[in-house]
Amino acid sequence: MRKIFKLDNYPDMADIFHLLRNKEEAVFLDSSQKSELGKFSIIALRPYLKLVNSRGKFTINGKESKESFLEYVKEYLSEHKEENDSDLPLLSGAVGYFSYDFGRKKEGVESRHNEELEIPDALLYFYDIFVIEDLYKKELFIVANGYTADADKSISLIRDILKNEVESKEFSQDFNSKAYSFFSQKAYMDAVDNMIHYIIDGDIYVVNMTQQLQIESDCNPYDMFRILREKNPSPFGGYMDYGDFQIVCASPERFMNIKDGKVITRPIKGTRKRGKTPKEDLELKNDLQNSKKEQSELLMIVDLERNDLNKVCIPGSVKVTELFKVESYATVFHLVSNVEGRLKEGCNAIDLIKAAFPGGSITGTPKLRAMELIDKEERARRNLYTGSIGYISLNGDCDLNIVIRTAIHKDGVYHLGVGGGITYDSDLAFEFEETWQKARALVDVLKVESKDGEKYEYSVR
Repeated sequence: MRKIFKLDNYPDMADIFHLLRNKEEAVFLDSSQKSELGKFSIIALRPYLKLVNSRGKFTINGKESKESFLEYVKEYLSEHKEENDSDLPLLSGAVGYFSYDFGRKKEGVESRHNEELEIPDALLYFYDIFVIEDLYKKELFIVANGYTADADKSISLIRDILKNEVESKEFSQDFNSKAYSFFSQKAYMDAVDNMIHYIIDGDIYVVNMTQQLQIESDCNPYDMFRILREKNPSPFGGYMDYGDFQIVCASPERFMNIKDGKVITRPIKGTRKRGKTPKEDLELKNDLQNSKKEQSELLMIVDLERNDLNKVCIPGSVKVTELFKVESYATVFHLVSNVEGRLKEGCNAIDLIKAAFPGGSITGTPKLRAMELIDKEERARRNLYTGSIGYISLNGDCDLNIVIRTAIHKDGVYHLGVGGGITYDSDLAFEFEETWQKARALVDVLKVESKDGEKYEYSVR
């Protein structure tokens, strides 16, 4: 039987995760940037149902199943649906991810590239225990569902752990890193030029072009996460340790949110770096706000997202509620929009995944042709990058991000992707520099050498 316990005190959520991170297979969905987007942070512990889709094989708690991953999740959510009468975002449900490659395969798009990083295509763990922070009310709750142990005993266990003093927060910043890309500057600009010609020829209207970076580093991934959340707070960040690989995320972008049947997607298209002075900062912000190129690019993606939502939403309910808003982050400005709708009766988060994943902001339009050209012009698989991380609740709600500003750590190597939207009037050199500007939050934490703080040293694979 489920129990919800409100803590009397209000310790820092990062301190709580510090105490729990090596226990009960804990993962952390971290809203380190308090905002209308980042209202809650969630730590999930003790999974009782592990669903893993990896290279065509679907396993349930380690046992191979012949069922479809998505169909199994859809049926499980339907059969175990329950109400959530609390103010908390979820009381029971799953935390995990869907990689871009999972979406690419779902859409039937083949890849010409070898796998540089072997991790599951998609992974959802249903958890017994959640520690949830309400950032606005400054309240903390422990939720125990009683799937793996008595709920009262589980809450007592977590409370006992939280009574411990947090060990020193000091961590080593004495490490070495070396960066590699699959593109030289010229090769990336040539690929962008090819994309522009596809646009001129009518194949596509807009496309997201990216490059994959690999950073060899002896930086501990948990230390990287702690440094990153302080230097670059985000509404959709997190840390997930799956044993042989770790995910360090500082994403600013929401893919899909469902709350009481209301669906929201919030695409980003358009980026400017932050200025070195208040005057330069304002000039760059205004430049983004008034850029016809960026507005045109975002408008095409908004139209694509409207079409995707219309597949699973009540006719007439899909509306653009915000257009061309500039959001500020530690290293960049972003241009964003908001599209909303009402989910049809009988549809759930998996129907939304089927209809709209991968997100239009990181593919292009038309989506299928854009994904085919992405694989043709990019030089490596995207893997998790531009996929989605988040939670799916048993009451039907969900909140999923777009996996950007994210590094996957495995065997001493950090894998990350960076890119931007390409239109017919894109500037080749600007598009290349923008990729490294977006990488800045991560590569600065990893201390990748740079000539002037912006031009990073790297080798080409």
